[in-house]
Amino acid sequence: MIEITILGQRYQVPEGLTILKAFEWAGFHLKRGVGCRAGFCGACGTVYRFIGDYRLHYALACQTVAQSGMVLGTIPFFPAQRPAYELSTLQPTGETLLGVYPEIMTCFGCNTCTKSCPQELDVMSYMAAALRGGIENLADASFDCIMCGLCVARCPAELVPPNVALLGRRLYGKYLAPQAEHLHVRVQEIRAGKYQAEIQDLKDLPLAELKTRYESRQIEA
Repeated sequence: MIEITILGQRYQVPEGLTILKAFEWAGFHLKRGVGCRAGFCGACGTVYRFIGDYRLHYALACQTVAQSGMVLGTIPFFPAQRPAYELSTLQPTGETLLGVYPEIMTCFGCNTCTKSCPQELDVMSYMAAALRGGIENLADASFDCIMCGLCVARCPAELVPPNVALLGRRLYGKYLAPQAEHLHVRVQEIRAGKYQAEIQDLKDLPLAELKTRYESRQIEA
């Protein structure tokens, strides 16, 4: 067993649990700050330090093993700024990014955002791309962002890198990304009703047969 502190109260929990499981072992019934449990949704942002150490650490509770002496708190939601915009009215330019998020001009370049990212993304790099108007670079560098908000919590300029990156990815996907011709063809086929009979056959199958077909389906390597 190890001893940790959760929201000011000490608890004994088994060694080897993730922070999320340690919370639940201690009796917390989580309705916020818990999601996919696999490091994809970003819902379980957590801040902690160790007894005797003033430094703060940021992590995802579902991906980080609890250690003896941890003093833990949660950040289930961070009220970051997210302006409303209509994507179809925007242009994929740096001016658009600055128009929606003018505060990115105050970025210090301190790299605190990168240090706080549990995905180890180079957040400062993609923010620099946003400042330069590099929509493609911004979209590519931020692709694995899970919107946990931990970089927002730490930014001394109070910027919102995840939301800036989200706008960049939306602009890139709508206007700049190469179009998949095979996808366009398949959508046209579906709209023309080419697969309607096959779909109806599947809908008419007994559930057991449908499960059998699903389990025996050909999967791409």
